[in-house]
Amino acid sequence: MTTPTALTIAGSDSSGGAGIQADLKTFAALGVYGASVIAALTAQNTRGVTGIHAVPAEFVTAQIDAVFSDLDIGAVKIGMVGQADSIDAIAAALSRWTPRHIVLDPVMVATSGDRLLASEAVDALHTRLMPLASVITPNLPEAAALLGEPVAVSEAEIEAQGRRLLALGCGAVLIKGGHGKGAESIDYLVTSGHTTALAAPRVATRNTHGTGCSLSSAVAAGLAKGEDLELAVRNAKAWISAAIAASDRFTVGHGHGPIHHFHKFY
Repeated sequence: MTTPTALTIAGSDSSGGAGIQADLKTFAALGVYGASVIAALTAQNTRGVTGIHAVPAEFVTAQIDAVFSDLDIGAVKIGMVGQADSIDAIAAALSRWTPRHIVLDPVMVATSGDRLLASEAVDALHTRLMPLASVITPNLPEAAALLGEPVAVSEAEIEAQGRRLLALGCGAVLIKGGHGKGAESIDYLVTSGHTTALAAPRVATRNTHGTGCSLSSAVAAGLAKGEDLELAVRNAKAWISAAIAASDRFTVGHGHGPIHHFHKFY
């Protein structure tokens, strides 16, 4: 039996709470072997991003080819890609290797508010990566930014934005409700057939660094294990909610601390 294996293509977080590091922790916590392709390096901690160093596009390609030529990748998660030529390289390589599932987290801004995607790369994200994605996982501000619209505030507006994002070519849209208001954090899974609302109690904590990265990785982990999309999203939502609820066991850094990826174990 082949070991469930997932690949993250994303940026590295030097403080360990988001990006590649969060993705690999998520895969491990959910029983999936994780491989990684680093598209960018960040100088980052819980208080913010102080520097970004892009990995040359040809080396991004080399990493992807090295992984796919040897490992049986069940799902790919794409996070911070930084610049347009990296997006082109990733799209070209994935079109050659045709993985079964691609989860695209359109990372534009860090939890701290720092911009992580060059403005000229947004068009490349639209045209090259979104049509390849099985599901995209924007938060409310990212969904609005992808469409050039105001942030949705009602369920009807969120579903409408999800439908407009679907029209850009992706297979499904999971709009995350962490930036919303109210006692519950509600995510919306929008597919061609229907919209599913997934609610969980909103947790009052400053430790939210890496939540978006980790949720998309949890979805990828589920898909790598053979779950269908709705089950993978439901399991990911339950896991990330528990990881946020357990995050105050940590005292790490002086800003937005990390979630507890391994809350089931310690």
